[in-house]
Amino acid sequence: MDSPTRLKKHSVSIAGHRTSITLEAAFWDALGTIARERAVTVSGLIAEIDRAREADPAAPPLSRALRVFVLRETGAG
Repeated sequence: MDSPTRLKKHSVSIAGHRTSITLEAAFWDALGTIARERAVTVSGLIAEIDRAREADPAAPPLSRALRVFVLRETGAG
């Protein structure tokens, strides 16, 4: 079992292009849980978050947006 603070890199396809995202294992686990609850893939969930982020000219980097999303969805933020 990975330490929840261990950084893990995943490659995902967003809007037709591949990108790598590095997050702590705990955030990847939470994204997986949220995606399953919504019956979407993790890549699909990340794409949704990315589309919402791109609508904001002051948007944070994707990895930060993912962390904030998880915190809000889990009631921790």
